[in-house]
Amino acid sequence: MSERFVGSKRNIDELTSPEFAALVKGNPLVILPIGATEEHGSHLPLGTDSMQCEEVVSRVADEFGALVLPPVRYGECRTTRNFPGTLSLRSETVQSLVTDIVGELARNGVRRVLVLSGHAGSGHMAAIRLGVQNVVGDHPDLKVMVLSDYDIAYDLAGKEFPKDDGHAGQIETSRMLGIRPDLVGRTRPVGKTRPPRYMILSDPERHIPTGVMGDSRGSSAEKGGRIDKHITENLCELIARNFGLRRMVDKARGRNPRR
Repeated sequence: MSERFVGSKRNIDELTSPEFAALVKGNPLVILPIGATEEHGSHLPLGTDSMQCEEVVSRVADEFGALVLPPVRYGECRTTRNFPGTLSLRSETVQSLVTDIVGELARNGVRRVLVLSGHAGSGHMAAIRLGVQNVVGDHPDLKVMVLSDYDIAYDLAGKEFPKDDGHAGQIETSRMLGIRPDLVGRTRPVGKTRPPRYMILSDPERHIPTGVMGDSRGSSAEKGGRIDKHITENLCELIARNFGLRRMVDKARGRNPRR
């Protein structure tokens, strides 16, 4: 095997066709990172959702020797669509994209897939789940997990960050300070308002003029590090349990995954 496989992470787009075929025979976990290109206030980059997700995916891949697909850095961004820089896909596009990618993995013999999204919008996540559902019905031996890293991160609401914190607030600012501090601006904007619940609006941004849903003050790299550690540890436990896989450290110690 090539020397570039000394580490445990393997990026699929860096493999040759024979290398990919050989690795798939070992029934590895394959991870599809999905993010977004979306407004995140005046202080965070448009790629915030993608960068957070890809950081977690990198850590998880190292834990399981997983194969990592090229990331999808676009999503369905309903609430922030009218802000400059947000590039939103239709939900049908997200669904079709996921169906095609997961379907092609199944056709290539992949049987374990994790789809992790750094963007947690309800319509976006629904489109991803529907896209996967279109495939698993035809492949009963295919196991797929679908979640956002924020499904786990919000375990810490009221502990590491305020309970009402949201988009571009303290949690996202802290995580980005830990991952890419060079891309985080000096200002710490606050957004106290939200679009009215259950309303379908043509101009939801009117209700979030700062582009922030929460309070980014009090953010820190240390806090972001603790949040990402919590996400990674809990996600690894879910993967071990759902796929019957052992983490690299557990393999070295001869331990079995918890069921």
